[in-house]
Amino acid sequence: MKLNDIRDNAGARHRRMRVGRGIGSGKGKTAGRGQKGAKARSGVSIAGFEGGQMPLHMRLPKRGFNNKKFAKDYAEVNLGAIQKMIDAGKLDVSGTVDHAALKAAGLARGGKDGVRLLGKGELTAKVAFAVTGASKGAIEAVEKAGGSVALPAVETAEA
Repeated sequence: MKLNDIRDNAGARHRRMRVGRGIGSGKGKTAGRGQKGAKARSGVSIAGFEGGQMPLHMRLPKRGFNNKKFAKDYAEVNLGAIQKMIDAGKLDVSGTVDHAALKAAGLARGGKDGVRLLGKGELTAKVAFAVTGASKGAIEAVEKAGGSVALPAVETAEA
């Protein structure tokens, strides 16, 4: 067998049917679309339309509420990513690690309301964090490695 003898199996590749190319082709005139109507026109099909019956997406109940107007925008940073940057020498852990330090290292993207630490990955370095929020697992992992997490005081509304 030579490279120039290699072929696909017979019938493995089908050529695309060229529609609307005359009656002799077998797919001329209406090009397999039937006569008139929305489905015969180009670019028209109403997704989710069920012939006038109330569509499924409208029959199902509405659930949940996401108030984007008052939502907080936190930059979420995992401990594993922080450890990776420490090992690469891109994050200085001699002082406290805050939003500015994480942003400079390229870890905290966005987050106009601060940084939130998440516990994915492993942290071996002793680091003092000053962040807006942290998960329970992240706080435990940082304290286990000998570090600390300083969170802002939570204000409680008294009614």
